[in-house]
Amino acid sequence: MYLDAAEKLDEVRAEERPKAPSAGARWQHFPYSCLLHHGDTCCEIAREWVIANDFAQLNGSDLLSGPRWLRQKYEWGPSPWPMHWCDVVERKVIDCGAHSALAHEVFTARGVTAFRAQFIQSYTADALSQWRTKWVDDKVSDHWIGDDVIYHEGNALLVGEDELKLWDSSAGWWINPRQNGGYGSLAAVRIFADGQWGGGDGFRWGERRIKPNEWTQI
Repeated sequence: MYLDAAEKLDEVRAEERPKAPSAGARWQHFPYSCLLHHGDTCCEIAREWVIANDFAQLNGSDLLSGPRWLRQKYEWGPSPWPMHWCDVVERKVIDCGAHSALAHEVFTARGVTAFRAQFIQSYTADALSQWRTKWVDDKVSDHWIGDDVIYHEGNALLVGEDELKLWDSSAGWWINPRQNGGYGSLAAVRIFADGQWGGGDGFRWGERRIKPNEWTQI
């Protein structure tokens, strides 16, 4: 995730932060994470390796299936930013921003319509405390941890005319649109898509409608 953006957010006083949406006000204008490219063979080879490995792992299966091999290869945890393609493929542990960026690349290479997604998820105080300690110990920004929610990144796939599936890249599973709250439940979501997608009512996720490029409370 963008470290400079995180540091700027930390400098903003709480009373000056946007008030809506309530579940994600702290991250109202936060950018999704992007892997950098050196413009040289080091990053291009790394990117091509990820795509080739995905096609090998897919082995003729449904193009809309989730790339679970990424979660098996890369443990979820603290990782420094900014990060280049040639850096990420050498790491054993990456955060949700890197997981999401890699998943988006392989979905796009398969020829399916994919979007970057941001999530706000609810977790217990104990979980948040453990994660904060781990990130601080690794000297990595813990800007993604709130008081009772976290900022998370994933992916959205278009599986119908306006229907979406939401992929949690770090967990390696599809998010259930019929959730009823609780540990890890989705509190808000934002899908990044240009004007040609979503229509006037936005995308359909289960029985909900999600307008592109703005936070939607769940």
